[in-house]
Amino acid sequence: MSWTKKRNRLSTEMWRNRWLYVLLIPGILFFAIFKYVPMAGLKIAFMDYNQYNPTASEWVGMEQFVKLFSKRSFFPVLRNTIVISLLKLIIGFPIPVILALMMNEMRNLKFKKISQTLLYLPHFISWVILSGIIMNLLDPDNGLITKFIEALTGETVMVLTSKKWFVPMLIVTDIYKGMGWGTILYFAAMSGIDPQLYEAAQIDGAGRWKQALHITLPSIVPTIVVAFIMNCGNILNAGFDQIFMLYSSHVYEVADIIDTYVYRMGIINNDYSFSTAAGMFKSVVALILVLLVNHIAKRTGNNGLF
Repeated sequence: MSWTKKRNRLSTEMWRNRWLYVLLIPGILFFAIFKYVPMAGLKIAFMDYNQYNPTASEWVGMEQFVKLFSKRSFFPVLRNTIVISLLKLIIGFPIPVILALMMNEMRNLKFKKISQTLLYLPHFISWVILSGIIMNLLDPDNGLITKFIEALTGETVMVLTSKKWFVPMLIVTDIYKGMGWGTILYFAAMSGIDPQLYEAAQIDGAGRWKQALHITLPSIVPTIVVAFIMNCGNILNAGFDQIFMLYSSHVYEVADIIDTYVYRMGIINNDYSFSTAAGMFKSVVALILVLLVNHIAKRTGNNGLF
């Protein structure tokens, strides 16, 4: 097919679906304005940026990255970020899948809708509000959860200042906030499963458990793979909002992550070039991970992200 015919065919398709393209405009504008335009600021990572006189900023090449990797304080931060992110991924990723499979088997539609609504609600509560609730529940003097733990163990556990308990608390609260919302994607995938598959399985004598295991789960595997690839891209996003609202100097050793490190170096210490280099390093690693996991997914016979 010649280039002219391809162009004419594309123009015809775009005109036929013009209203769908119109609906895409807000999303395109959002990503263009808030994601791509700010990327021009990445040049600061290769400069000794002067915030008082930007035109006098000196170009230093890779010096900021050398400085980043030569700082002893950066590697504990990188370790904390990877540990927290991996724990959230390993423990938290399967939970929405399991919840979706369980809720798909509910026969009482009213109870199912109420359960879905209750599970979705935490997603719409900001970490600012949720952190205040968590602090009240974990208050060492009057916290409901703290008192419950004290009644069981006879010990007062100061979770928010404990290096032992702070990271598990992050994992649990992150799962609580996101598990309900994560099920939406899998419910959408389940809605596309052919009902005739379940009817045929019933005729063959398969119960609800075998239907879920041999029909529902395999049917949503492509969606699970795509979601996993996207989550791997966020492996260095350990949750700035959550940690920033809850951590303190007592738990810096286990809870200080790249995002909080960048905040301190960039906003508090005014070292914009160094913090931009750290943020750029995180983005490059995320891109590499997405490409790598996508390649592995396709090589193992699954549908990749692209």
